[in-house]
Amino acid sequence: MKIFSDYFFCKRFFLICLLIFPLFGCFRQSPRIIKPIAPKNVVLLICDGAGLSQISSAYFYKNNPVNYSRFKNIGLIHVNSSDQLITDSAASGTAFATGHKTYNTAIGVSDEKVDLENLVEIASQSGVNCGIVTTSSITHATPASFFAHVSSRYLEEEIAMQLADSEVDFFAGGGLNFFVNRSDNLNVIDKLISNGFCINTNALDEFKTIKKNDKQAYILAPDGMPKLTHGRGSFLEKATILGINFLHKGDNPFFIMSEGAQVDWAGHDNDSDYLVSEMIDFDNTIGSVLDFAELDGETLVIVTADHETGGFTLSGKKRVNSQGEIYEDYKEIEPTFSAKGHSATLIPIFAFGPGSQEFNGIYHNNEVFHKILKLTSWHSAN
Repeated sequence: MKIFSDYFFCKRFFLICLLIFPLFGCFRQSPRIIKPIAPKNVVLLICDGAGLSQISSAYFYKNNPVNYSRFKNIGLIHVNSSDQLITDSAASGTAFATGHKTYNTAIGVSDEKVDLENLVEIASQSGVNCGIVTTSSITHATPASFFAHVSSRYLEEEIAMQLADSEVDFFAGGGLNFFVNRSDNLNVIDKLISNGFCINTNALDEFKTIKKNDKQAYILAPDGMPKLTHGRGSFLEKATILGINFLHKGDNPFFIMSEGAQVDWAGHDNDSDYLVSEMIDFDNTIGSVLDFAELDGETLVIVTADHETGGFTLSGKKRVNSQGEIYEDYKEIEPTFSAKGHSATLIPIFAFGPGSQEFNGIYHNNEVFHKILKLTSWHSAN
């Protein structure tokens, strides 16, 4: 009899389970589809010439915490141009700005020298305020790629003329000679003013001084800005934050490209002290931008470089032992260079804020443009 009793108990328990378990399913929540938050604003920081070793130098020579460590989403980009394995700043800048690979020296044009629509032109059509900051001439290759269309980066007088007619709302850098001391004797400053720019050729202003202006320009050196060690001060950091505040007034969406240009120049010169000082200056700029983005919550920050310059590395200090043999002392770093020009090394890319996960992985530099448009939904009216 116990056998039958156990049998009926088990059967009854099994039937109860069949009835109860579906009830638990009624309380199970359906998986939620979480739609990623689209960034309202985009800050693109480009450290011209900075490969992984240049970035690494900040960790050895900066006295304060390195702001690159604040990024969680990191990738690598291929930066070859369309016609050569090693890019120049013009072709790489154009890839970032337009989404197209092109030939070295090209600014905003295709291999066939056809104009390519850039981020500034596209974003402005969506009501986005746009700005450019650089420690070079504002007409130099990287900044020019975001507003100009010329067959050669060396046509800086034409680039200056196109800037006056562009959709840029704020810019700061050097290059005054390309606006006033020109071969055609034109004064492009007058053209900038007629197109709504307020201009300062002496120094950056406080935001409260310029907040009511429609457009603002700073052209603060005859050509490139001075080296940091020659008195430039924290221009890059201050101009970038000033630009952000100016473009974002009234809670308007904005795009700004800010370039630390002179890590590249230091690489060409094989000057490690110059390079490290410029690298630390750029890292300080990253810090201020990330501070803004953390508080704002709607800003995507992208940090990368157009290419590496100088074949820079951090090797052991060369010493001579008692037998007269040269060896590398691994207890001390000695920056070294292997080239005077650019290299083909992959370039790190860092992202913070809404959509930053999109920038993980390994891809080509022109994909940065497409990722920005995908995340922001900025679209051309054409």
